[in-house]
Amino acid sequence: MAKTATETNHPDYMQLEAMQQVQTPRQGRILTYWIGGIFLVILLCLFLPWTQNINSQGMLTALTPQDRPQTVEAVIAGRIEQWHIMEGTFVNKGDTIASLSEIKEKYMDPNLLANIREQLESKQGAAVATGAKAQAMQEQIQALREGLVYSLQKGRNKVEQTRLKLQSDSMDVVAQRTELAIAEAQFARQETLYTQGLKSLTELEARRLKLQEAQAKLLSVINKTDATRAELQNARTELNSLQAEYADKIAKAEAELNATQSYVLGTQAEVAKLQSEYSGTQVRNRYYHILAPQDGYLVRTLKAGLGETVKEGEALATIMPHNPQLAAELYVDALDLPLIKPGDDMRLQFEGWPALVFTGWPGASFGTFGGKVAVIDNSGTNGRYRLLVVPDPAQEEWPGALRVGSGVQGWAMLNTVPIWYELWRQLNNFPADYTGDAKTGAKEGNTKTQENYEE
Repeated sequence: MAKTATETNHPDYMQLEAMQQVQTPRQGRILTYWIGGIFLVILLCLFLPWTQNINSQGMLTALTPQDRPQTVEAVIAGRIEQWHIMEGTFVNKGDTIASLSEIKEKYMDPNLLANIREQLESKQGAAVATGAKAQAMQEQIQALREGLVYSLQKGRNKVEQTRLKLQSDSMDVVAQRTELAIAEAQFARQETLYTQGLKSLTELEARRLKLQEAQAKLLSVINKTDATRAELQNARTELNSLQAEYADKIAKAEAELNATQSYVLGTQAEVAKLQSEYSGTQVRNRYYHILAPQDGYLVRTLKAGLGETVKEGEALATIMPHNPQLAAELYVDALDLPLIKPGDDMRLQFEGWPALVFTGWPGASFGTFGGKVAVIDNSGTNGRYRLLVVPDPAQEEWPGALRVGSGVQGWAMLNTVPIWYELWRQLNNFPADYTGDAKTGAKEGNTKTQENYEE
């Protein structure tokens, strides 16, 4: 029921307890105004611009492998005799860090190099002498081959001479047979005449004597021909045996030459082995002193005390190279990897440097430093991929007191969107906006984001 003007103007209206209970409290109206104002501000803030970014964490490292901390190892096994440099000391390349002594019995001889040198010279002399022997044997084989040619020619000449002699003797046999036939005919006629009484016995006996002489002479010529034939056979046999004899001599000489050459090769192999051992011993002597591989600081010694034995390849100390090219080693999720490419801008916050960071408003942040993505790994670890970020020469320099191993946090800046859109994206776990060329991967929002940051 609505109040009338008379009722509200009643002088005791405000003193009535019932009237006091039904009035609106003043604090409630103020709270309502505040809630409404805050809600209106929040609603307006949802339409403020927000720069999307990819958050990543990591640590400082060096861009190139030779600038990263490295361990100095003992190339040979030995016993630590002396430390020359303390931890935290700056060392130049080639400075002696520690000295080792020998523990292998083979290398404990103080005159080892001289002894190996003497053995090497002896083997080299033996190789030279054996090589000269092999050369002499080659000349001997050549002489035997030439002698074989001369001897064969001599033997062939003898065979030819004997063959001609045999031919001559054969003609003598034919002539003597003719002469014998004539003597037999004459004897027959003489005997006939003697029978007829026309010839005397003396003439018959003389003719018989000539016949016998012709027979004896034929027999002598035949024997001579047989002897010449046998001589020809012997000459041919001697010719064949001469070839076999020289072949045997040449084969023996070649076998001895091969054995000598084999010995020469074996001696040369021993010479090479001794040379390698001599050179290896010389090189090993240099490894008794552990030298700094490059300029830097001796960060930590990994072996303590003197007289401690170290194995081959065992680490003795750690060196941090001097003035390394620093890079931030950051890791991003596979979901965000397609949004980043080499050359993209990033903002970095280093541990130990005060910073006030508003990731969505990089222009309002304080204490962050600029960088550019230099390397993106092609393979990931547990779904995360490594980035190497180097200083951006166009922006502020990184602090000079930074050290490898310090923690770092980075943000890759992407597109600028309203806050309500970013909240909706985060709640749904959607990737950040990526509007770019599918072929080149160029982001359209990067330029705008950089311009906003510079403003």
